[in-house]
Amino acid sequence: MTPRTCLIVDDSRIIRKVARRIVEGLGFEVDEAADGSEALTFCSGVMPEVILLDWSMPVMDGLTFLRRLRTLAGGAGPKVLFCTIETRAERIAEALSAGADDYVMKPFDGEILTSKLAEVGAV
Repeated sequence: MTPRTCLIVDDSRIIRKVARRIVEGLGFEVDEAADGSEALTFCSGVMPEVILLDWSMPVMDGLTFLRRLRTLAGGAGPKVLFCTIETRAERIAEALSAGADDYVMKPFDGEILTSKLAEVGAV
């Protein structure tokens, strides 16, 4: 069986490490990107099945990345979960309308992230 793949996009190395531990525990192969630009380059070569995406990052923010991702060949495929501290309802609606599959508030733990991944059909 081919392992499932997940790309974690966050400018915080600590958040990437925590998220990596959780999704690897769910059987995913994990890659990381520190900003949206790096993530877009990665996705242009290899499209992951799941993307955990921060909103506020240098170089390219999560929303810009998401909009560009969805225009790539195969870019409609990945399940995208925004993982952010952004809590305003209009921002959440903006992310969902841009193509996010769900939304996870930071800080998150394994139970929350697993539940959200299950809701979008990724686990």
